[in-house]
Amino acid sequence: MNDLEVYLAGEVHSDWRELLIEACDGLDIEFTGPVTDHGASDDCGVRILGDEPDPFWHDHKGAKINAIRTRTLLDRADVVVVRFGDQYKQWNAAFDAGQAVTLGTPLITLHGPAHRHALKEIDGAALAVCETPDQVAQILRYVLNGTL
Repeated sequence: MNDLEVYLAGEVHSDWRELLIEACDGLDIEFTGPVTDHGASDDCGVRILGDEPDPFWHDHKGAKINAIRTRTLLDRADVVVVRFGDQYKQWNAAFDAGQAVTLGTPLITLHGPAHRHALKEIDGAALAVCETPDQVAQILRYVLNGTL
């Protein structure tokens, strides 16, 4: 196997992406993911398409434009890693996991033990359930090189 495109979905409040990318140094992997700048992600719709006084339509415009990015990158991905953090309701992460499964893309979930019960259905659809970015990196290394 020559290279992988890996979409990193989910939680944006920690450095898990950076830790995973660092742990994969030297592997031929292109990482993609959502826009993690909250301001840019929340306001892209109104910045591009025009202001909205109603918060619903403000969010709606941004969500639709973000969906164009997310769906395009999920469709291109060879593997999807979805991180569920300890804070916030991460509905977008659950949606991305569902999209990956629907597309037939291998799914790896990443979360702590506290979420095992709540995520049992998503974990059931995943091909691997990890607790650390390093575990994900080890899986990706094995997938690419067949080495432990």
